Amino acid sequence: MSGCDCQTARDNLEELLRGELSEGACGPIREHLANCPDCRDEQQVFEHLTIAVKRACEEEAPPSLRDAVLRGLRELDQHA
Repeated sequence: MSGCDCQTARDNLEELLRGELSEGACGPIREHLANCPDCRDEQQVFEHLTIAVKRACEEEAPPSLRDAVLRGLRELDQHA
């Protein structure tokens, strides 16, 4: 990938942040992000969202929720 425009940077942002791009592909994107405030802002938003989703997925639901869901399923089963 030689050079990088906004569309290319944004299309590859997720893979870049997950470390899924080759080093050769990363360089131009990183350079673009360093010089483009709009794409850098999008990168920061994506990073914050990724962290928020990861944290949300790490939390366990309370046992009472499991019980309530199972009760609801049983009730649905009885009415079917």
